Amino acid sequence: MTTAPIDPVTFQEFGPTVVARWVERLSSKTSSRRNHWQTKLVYYRAAVRLLETVPAPKPTWRNILKAADGRGCRSTFYEVAGSRARHSMVDELISDGSTDSIQIALRYLRSDPVEQLIDETKVWSFWPYRQGLARRLAAATGPEAAAQELAAALLTWAGRNPALAAAVGHAPPACAVEDLSLIHGGRVSGTQAEYRLRELLAGALPRP
Repeated sequence: MTTAPIDPVTFQEFGPTVVARWVERLSSKTSSRRNHWQTKLVYYRAAVRLLETVPAPKPTWRNILKAADGRGCRSTFYEVAGSRARHSMVDELISDGSTDSIQIALRYLRSDPVEQLIDETKVWSFWPYRQGLARRLAAATGPEAAAQELAAALLTWAGRNPALAAAVGHAPPACAVEDLSLIHGGRVSGTQAEYRLRELLAGALPRP
């Protein structure tokens, strides 16, 4: 089941998505005391370092801690990832309750906390590319042109971050999945958008 189609919208018109609100809410905290976003960043950066290691060790929570260079510990890792993680991206999508948000959440509902961490790391890593899309999407002449701009940005990101992009079966950043669905005004469901972008990455990158 998908949401009822609506008229395609421009990037400015569809406003903050669920994942965008999640990123902006957490990253806007300026206090250094118990700043959960800063804790998340420790592990996002560690995940990138681990995946970029050649040969890459198995992505386990212990290896993530090693890659954190002494800045992490088991308790804070599980505050960021896992079934009891605080402020997780998947929980945000589920709480939104819309059909497409639930569909996207189900695509990113992981039993492995390291995979959950990598999903969030992809959003964090892709975020500067997503921000740079605004002007190009505003100038796009329809949803197909906008989707091509989004795909180009995703492939540029993947080319610069191939290990991260290929991790967890080439799962795309969840924010890109939301954007693709919204660009098409609900005519592409969250499930379909995730599949299309996963296939795009899989076709562009070698298997890890």
